[in-house]
Amino acid sequence: MAKEVTIYSTPVCHFCHAAKEYFANNNVAYTEYDVASDQEKRQEMIEMTGQMGVPVIRIGDDVVIGFDEAKIAELLNS
Repeated sequence: MAKEVTIYSTPVCHFCHAAKEYFANNNVAYTEYDVASDQEKRQEMIEMTGQMGVPVIRIGDDVVIGFDEAKIAELLNS
């Protein structure tokens, strides 16, 4: 069963775009939250990570801060 994938991002974040491109190229369905415009999701992200950097990617119960392609691939395939 595929894990639920969520990305917290902003429109101007290069690494956010890279992560979404990676998901598209690997047929990974995900939910995206724009934390630049969604204050509630921004607060959720801050509470989850303790910081404001994006992207924050949640794969199942695991959280990856930044676009760490190797870690993302590992979590998607575990």
